[in-house]
Amino acid sequence: MKRFVLIIILLLPFVMGHSQETPSKSDTLRNDALNVFMETTDYIRKEIPYVNYVRDIKDAGVYIISTSQRTGSGGFEFTYFLVGQHEFQGMRDTISFVTTPDETTEGRREKEVNTLKMGLMRYVSRTPLAKYMRISFSEPLSETVSTDKWNSWVFKGSFNGYLNGRKTYNSSYLSGNISGSRITEDWKINLNARYYTDNSKYIIDEDVIKSHSDSKYLTALIVKSISDHWSFGGSTSLGSSSYSNKRLYYNLMPGIEYDLFPYSESTRRQLRILYSAGISLVQYTDSTIYDKIKENLWLHSLSASYEVVQKWGSIDFTLSYSNYFHDWSKNNLSFNGYLSLRVAKGLNVTFGGGASLIHDQLSLVKQDLTYDEILLQRREIASQYQYFTSFGFTYTFGSIYNNVVNPRFGNSGGGGMMIIMN
Repeated sequence: MKRFVLIIILLLPFVMGHSQETPSKSDTLRNDALNVFMETTDYIRKEIPYVNYVRDIKDAGVYIISTSQRTGSGGFEFTYFLVGQHEFQGMRDTISFVTTPDETTEGRREKEVNTLKMGLMRYVSRTPLAKYMRISFSEPLSETVSTDKWNSWVFKGSFNGYLNGRKTYNSSYLSGNISGSRITEDWKINLNARYYTDNSKYIIDEDVIKSHSDSKYLTALIVKSISDHWSFGGSTSLGSSSYSNKRLYYNLMPGIEYDLFPYSESTRRQLRILYSAGISLVQYTDSTIYDKIKENLWLHSLSASYEVVQKWGSIDFTLSYSNYFHDWSKNNLSFNGYLSLRVAKGLNVTFGGGASLIHDQLSLVKQDLTYDEILLQRREIASQYQYFTSFGFTYTFGSIYNNVVNPRFGNSGGGGMMIIMN
């Protein structure tokens, strides 16, 4: 026993020696580095190593909120809101970058890192690490800008399909889509055409059950900016749907929208109120429960959408109401939303869901549906309501720092690399 104690005493200085060493220059720099809170990736940690990525927002000198929205070209605009606190209280910055539709993953994340580096410099310059920073400019400035021969128009087409089966079952699916859009500060134009068909066959003993559904439509949305709060325009659509018993339909819905906040702040917060009114011309495939084979319907709708992104989380709620003018009892009231909250240090809670009160199913087929049509959801059935909900939470604890990237043995524990091929 005495020998064992003696061995422990002799080894203790070697075991504890590392923690008793005088802090190295690297440790000093790490302690003096800017504390940043943001949703980040291993790539960012590796490319911007001169800040501390802390786990909790309360420990940060700067917290960063990121948002993204699709651009008119089909790419994305990524925006970062940098907000200082503690020793950086009162400092705020907004930075952004734009990707093209054909941007590679490497190109996007290089732009992301360069943008974040520029945004963080104002804060890093107030730390002892500032004397180790070097700033350079890599490209000469061009005095000319090439003209856009497409006049801001962007077109996209896609085709998808699959076929699978076995002895007692086979299924096929085809869909095609073509779209065109022109997005400028004054105008928003979206055109879209889509075709979809789905076929299935089931063999159960001696019975053969076949299922078929298809839909096709053309849609157009045209919106004109009036001011930083107002806009007007309208949508129109032409198509058919076997599920909804519509052999042919045409809708025209002009509308006007007001945003309580300026549209220039749309990536951070929105409170939009949209009113639309118009007409729907419908020819049904089969007689409806109201003994109609075709009808002209006047209707209107009112919706309010609230979106906000803050350091405590984000909210995205929409409330909508619509009804037909010939019978106000034929209406629809729906609500859906998403809520993400940081309720405590390391604890995030998310809620999502929606519900609808449905009293406007004018296209329901008069004849009784077969079990096959109901079970395979090939025909719309009567319902007074529908709903969905989801929830979740995450909790992390431990060291407030999260700077090291270690890709060994794959992606467990916060390292690794993902390759995406398109």
